[in-house]
Amino acid sequence: MDLSTQLPQLLGLAWLMPLASFVLILFFGPKMGHHGRNAAWVATAAIVTSLVLSLVAFVSWLGAHPVSAAHHGGDHGAAHAGDHGTNHATAADEHGGDAGHAAGGHAAAGHGPIAYSGDWYTLYEGGRLRLSIGWYIDSLTILMFVVVTFIATCIHVYASGYMHDELHDVTDHEVTLADGHHLHRPGRFPRFFQALSLFCFSMLGIVIAGNLAMVFIFWELVGICSWFLIGFYYERKSASNAANKAFIVNRVGDFGMLIGLMALWGALGTLQFADSTAPGADGHAVTKPGLFSLVRPADHGHALRVPDGMVEFAAAEKVAHTPAAEVAGKIDTWRAEGFGRWLLFIAGVGIFCGCVGKSAQFPLFVWLPDAMEGPTPVSALVHSATMVAAGVYLVGRFFPVLTPDVLLVIAYVGAITLFIAATIALVANDIKRVLAYSTVSQLGYMMLALGVGGWAAGLFHLVTHAFFKSLLFLCSGSVIHACHTNDMRKMGGLAKVMPYTAGTMLVGCLAIIGAGVPFVIGLSGYYSKDSILAQALSFAQANPRHAILFYAVAGGAALTAFYMFRLWFMTFAGEHRDHHVAEHAHESPQVMVMPLLVLAVLAVVAGWTLPGGF
Repeated sequence: MDLSTQLPQLLGLAWLMPLASFVLILFFGPKMGHHGRNAAWVATAAIVTSLVLSLVAFVSWLGAHPVSAAHHGGDHGAAHAGDHGTNHATAADEHGGDAGHAAGGHAAAGHGPIAYSGDWYTLYEGGRLRLSIGWYIDSLTILMFVVVTFIATCIHVYASGYMHDELHDVTDHEVTLADGHHLHRPGRFPRFFQALSLFCFSMLGIVIAGNLAMVFIFWELVGICSWFLIGFYYERKSASNAANKAFIVNRVGDFGMLIGLMALWGALGTLQFADSTAPGADGHAVTKPGLFSLVRPADHGHALRVPDGMVEFAAAEKVAHTPAAEVAGKIDTWRAEGFGRWLLFIAGVGIFCGCVGKSAQFPLFVWLPDAMEGPTPVSALVHSATMVAAGVYLVGRFFPVLTPDVLLVIAYVGAITLFIAATIALVANDIKRVLAYSTVSQLGYMMLALGVGGWAAGLFHLVTHAFFKSLLFLCSGSVIHACHTNDMRKMGGLAKVMPYTAGTMLVGCLAIIGAGVPFVIGLSGYYSKDSILAQALSFAQANPRHAILFYAVAGGAALTAFYMFRLWFMTFAGEHRDHHVAEHAHESPQVMVMPLLVLAVLAVVAGWTLPGGF
């Protein structure tokens, strides 16, 4: 079967499997075994199937397009490092901004990246407006499918043990009723896996989307799912407030995203990533350029160029006073005068605003630490492979359209975010909040890397971070499950009774700080963080006035090592500080330990399988 046909089928099925699970549990969840016990296995079977399909697509892709030095994009930002105000062809060639992206499921040709695009179904088409459910598949799409489905599989298995209390009636000791008694409610085991399945479906929808309209729809659906999951214990005021806070703060960012979408739509008349074909008035197929082709046209060497539509839109007054026959001849003159560049800047910053909210960047990072009120499996998924990853992924996907000015904004927002979050993590005593601020800081790393032109470095760290951060959160859940407290001041000495949890969490800590033997071997974070440091240093050397960006990366790395080792030693080393907690401490059941061991292995070897980038 042709790859352009096989990939949409495989990834399309992988995308729909969690939706099928959601529908089944929605209607039949309570009837799936005793108290809905089998809902966990239905959801797990669905996401495992998605993982298998994603792996088949991954192998098929590698078979047809072997990884080589010419395509891994390890030096994505070299062109930008020299002059942040200069456009270079390599920027398009390496991350998806060329006219070679074929519509209708055909592979790209020429010097651009290899990608497939097309539509499954057209919802509406009239005039300039075209709404469709489509796909855009390249190496980034396939890699993200594998990462999301793999981590979601581990979390589903872990959650089947962690959430077992919800199989029976629950007495919530954190909620006191007016009569002085604690809240007694039915368990919600099926409902949890129902929402988890919809969450995975929404994230995969963002990854496979072929246009920004489709991205925005699933972007909002991810936000809705997060509201359900963060507020799972909605009777608790803290959980209810946290869910509302996450929802409202993300809507602030999404307002900016809508402005960016409207700027693109109003000026260019399309939200498609790649070129598309449609029947013309004479019955022959007509190719309509996508965003990547418009902003980085092949006939201009894939260099960043303000599209004609934006120039005309910005120079509307001049167009109105110019004879129609002469407009086309004056567009280049108006472009040279700067018309339209501000509109491309607004579009880029607008899209980035949505990413600021979703990926918890300054100043909209305030919702993420409070999201810890949800069950620990939710925290692990939100902080590793789904919600917060969506913002970084979208910046990476939209990278060809971003001007150097927008990239500089992204870099400084990332630098501020990573420093503020790291300093807060230094003094936090709640084990999950330390990890939450750690996530915010690491997301700042990724954004800074993308901002200084390190496309591969930023997205490589997104992948490695997904493995070790999901591991760290699941380990923290194992500790909380055993000790019934989040306060590290009451822990200590747990390595004696929880050896597997302590060992795997130590691996996660070493991975996130980037431990390794220079020039010999290291854990996954060693390779991804080193690539970010190298990119930031290269950028600082070429742009000395922005050297603070490199110092932010280096300083943030030092702070990360301090607060992660502080977390581990406060939790597992020394003697018990609270004997009541020590009496309850025990190793988690096998169904919870096995995902920890699997993720620990990947936290070590992910950098080995992806040396230096993609």
